[in-house]
Amino acid sequence: MSSSSDLVSTRPLLDKLGVRADSRVTLAGAFDDDFRSLLSSRTSAVSEGNTGVSVDLVFFSADSIDELSALVRLKSRIVSNGAIWVVSRKGKQATIRDTDVIAAALDAGLVDNKVVSFSVTHTALRLVIRLRDRR
Repeated sequence: MSSSSDLVSTRPLLDKLGVRADSRVTLAGAFDDDFRSLLSSRTSAVSEGNTGVSVDLVFFSADSIDELSALVRLKSRIVSNGAIWVVSRKGKQATIRDTDVIAAALDAGLVDNKVVSFSVTHTALRLVIRLRDRR
């Protein structure tokens, strides 16, 4: 008998990532055209770079510990109950570990609260502003 933690989720990726039709999303870093198309099929409010508008979700592609310093800047881009998804390689191809992301998140005043298998090759860790620090 397998435990519930052994089950593979069949929910669509965007559902697991919390992307709704009214979500305002920004991309930071490199994402493939398939993910961009998937996002655009769910919400029309997808941007790249700093538009000066607060967003619900930031998808941040990170491959090095140095890149994680951007979390401080990205935190200022999200609404108080928003999230930053740090997308990185998993398995033997990983260039950063989840513990690296968690440590950088804490330094930026963020906490992790969910992990999702983003693709066969990538994982995503959701970072949010601590409840006590939300405005």
